[in-house]
Amino acid sequence: MWHSYCNKGKFENGFIVLINPIEYFGNPKSEKELLDKGLKIGENAILFYETRQQWNSCNPLDLKLKPATSRQKPLGGKFVARVPSTTAKIDEKITIGFNTSGQKGAGIRVYEYASKEVINDCQTQLEYLFWNCIDADEVALAAGMTTEQIEIRKVHIGEICESRKLSDNKLLHENRMIDKSNKTICPLCLERLKAKGFMSRLTQSEGRNVPDLTVTEINLFHIRELRTGEFNHKTYNLGWGHHHCNVVCKDSGIIDTLKWMKMIVDKNIKEGIQF
Repeated sequence: MWHSYCNKGKFENGFIVLINPIEYFGNPKSEKELLDKGLKIGENAILFYETRQQWNSCNPLDLKLKPATSRQKPLGGKFVARVPSTTAKIDEKITIGFNTSGQKGAGIRVYEYASKEVINDCQTQLEYLFWNCIDADEVALAAGMTTEQIEIRKVHIGEICESRKLSDNKLLHENRMIDKSNKTICPLCLERLKAKGFMSRLTQSEGRNVPDLTVTEINLFHIRELRTGEFNHKTYNLGWGHHHCNVVCKDSGIIDTLKWMKMIVDKNIKEGIQF
């Protein structure tokens, strides 16, 4: 099962397995197969409706199923629905189950999961990378820190990283997070990052700007993309990168994106396009 490879099979707050309704009702052996894996609908697994096809094919209301009301065993129901609306008037958004103020959604998906310990280590390593930006001290001074405070903070983070084995520059370089001079870089374009990018909002296209934009030039960047079956929300895989580079990669991953970019460039060169 998917919950067995993440964090050694243990989640700090337990787990809920989301089951595709069409696959569940389309297989007469579904219930037995789930029981063989220690799962039961309404106990630690729920039917999760997220497409209009699932809702129309196996409507839980027609089947008189109750929506889940609790994230703890027992779940109080057998299904949760998060079906987006469509352009058709009759196809309005459907949100049923886990929709009270304290229970938005079914929780963190497995590929986004990390224990508190891992999260703390990631945050510490990310700060270490911030201080390795070429203008980190300058930006910190502009933000109100004194030279003494900056040095104290850098020493403090350095000591934590050393004790937690988070500052292995060789490993950081191999994972495209710093260059050979130990300066923080964007994992895709390998350009050195400037700390002021953490404070600068993206430049918006004229006519398409919005007043509440909160996206900065530098974003969190997974070196190896998140995917079911891999535990990639962890140290030495979560760094900083340009927002636009991150958007280009999407879920394809850095290497596949670079291969795609090379193919595009090669085709343009073949056609005689000048750069």
